[in-house]
Amino acid sequence: MTDQLSRVFQALADPTRRDLVARLASAGDASVGELAAPYDVTVQAVSKHLKVLEEAGLVSRSRDAQRRPVHLEPEVLDLMTRWIERYRREAEERYRRLDAVLAQDLDTPADAEGAAS
Repeated sequence: MTDQLSRVFQALADPTRRDLVARLASAGDASVGELAAPYDVTVQAVSKHLKVLEEAGLVSRSRDAQRRPVHLEPEVLDLMTRWIERYRREAEERYRRLDAVLAQDLDTPADAEGAAS
């Protein structure tokens, strides 16, 4: 069994699915037909992509009379953001420590090191 974060990253590994998420984020809810329109693939192919996104928790589908709009679930993106942000902060802290060590080495004159020997 994979965790939700792994499913989300796996779902977003495909460029078409990333584009679908981006379009839902910018334009809001849309039908499968509306989402399929810009692609040179069948509605069924887009529907399969949406199923992967739905299984990862990135989108949901509701019923609005005859229409079944696809809705982006932004809290799942927050899960990814928190995970990425955690490691970004850790990497930045390591670089700050390295910068401090390098700056300290540059402040030490080469002549002083030779005279100390």
